[in-house]
Amino acid sequence: MRSDYDKAASSKGHASDDYFELKTRIHDRLLDLLDLSLIDSLDQNLVKSQIRTVVQRILEEQDYKMPLNLTEKENLFTEIEDEVLGLGPLEPFLKDDTISDVLINTYNQIFIERFGKLELSESRFKDDTHLMKIIDKIVSSVGRRIDESSPMVDARLTDGSRVNVIIPPLALDGPIMSIRRFGRDPLMINDLILLKSFTKEIGEILKGIVKAKLNVLISGGTGSGKTTLLNVLSQFIPEEERIVTIEDAAELQLKQNHLVRLETRPSNIEGKGEVTARDLVRNSLRMRPDRIIVGEVRGMEAFDMLQAMNTGHEGSITTIHANSSRDALMRLESMVAMAKLDISNEFMRRFIASAINIIIQISRFADGTRKLISIQEITGMEGNIITLQEIFSFRQTGISEDGKVEGHFRFHGVRPRFVDKFAVAGISIPREIFDPDKIFEV
Repeated sequence: MRSDYDKAASSKGHASDDYFELKTRIHDRLLDLLDLSLIDSLDQNLVKSQIRTVVQRILEEQDYKMPLNLTEKENLFTEIEDEVLGLGPLEPFLKDDTISDVLINTYNQIFIERFGKLELSESRFKDDTHLMKIIDKIVSSVGRRIDESSPMVDARLTDGSRVNVIIPPLALDGPIMSIRRFGRDPLMINDLILLKSFTKEIGEILKGIVKAKLNVLISGGTGSGKTTLLNVLSQFIPEEERIVTIEDAAELQLKQNHLVRLETRPSNIEGKGEVTARDLVRNSLRMRPDRIIVGEVRGMEAFDMLQAMNTGHEGSITTIHANSSRDALMRLESMVAMAKLDISNEFMRRFIASAINIIIQISRFADGTRKLISIQEITGMEGNIITLQEIFSFRQTGISEDGKVEGHFRFHGVRPRFVDKFAVAGISIPREIFDPDKIFEV
């Protein structure tokens, strides 16, 4: 015999509206019975035990009776715990390390990305109000707000995962939330080599680039792994150096002790109090940093970041959205122009060329894999054009029968100018590493 709950389940595997109604009523009744102010100060296991005891008692009340078997009752206990202590329907996804993105397209549609592939989950929220409660819990925990007067916000979860929310009137069908997850343990350079994001040889080059204090611009599209690579590169910054990080929503996972983390702030309900990335970059120059790391340049802060790179803060790193190294330079130029400085295009390009040493281009492929596809060195100016030389690249040659990207990594036989800086910093790189005849198939 199937229970009423089983019968009410929809053909898509979603729980019925009756079940959501029951869960909401139990949740509301539970909040009346529990002292929520004590939850944070008590042991979580004790709180879960108390929740289960109270929920069991509520289920025995006449108004809350519903035929549930043991499995369904256990699921109900877990879901109520998640509502009180966590983020409701999102909790199972946040506990699953194989999930990299959680995309909520209104309350009744949750997509997840696992191993680079999107799939529609069976979970959903009860309604827009339920989804907004979870959104408010996330946003308020980092001191931000979201309402009709401020319908877009960037936030973060306690594990550093990036959250973006947009609500009506900008989102026509209801609240939309995107969660970009980060692993509990940051990936190391050997992990990326095992994942075939690049070769062991290029890993040695990347280590040298950071240790020799070259200024680096990491370029790539959405979801290509820019932040992951930035985290990996930061692991080679010496412990004795003072690092200042600047982000819209703090997500970098640097492990150095001498670390100062700064985060932008949106304006308050009166439209005052905004602190931009540009404000923070300017302020960081007064904090005696050895290196400045900007999570991503999006606007006028690009000029201040370049100025920092040009004035003694070598080894600084930032990321930018762009599809190629040349596109990254064009975007950077347009961002500097946003600062409305009375400077010529030629001077602006010389300014960029003197500030940045290396552009690392990364890409996400159709099979979900992410690879470092190019390392280019800025060599100066030729006329009015910034000149680049490609040191290393990945070229796709096809797709295997199981849908995996096939291709090869190779150096281009160019001896980079930064090898001289490697030598000064005591970093030894064998000359044969740049042999163009060596091809690394994947």
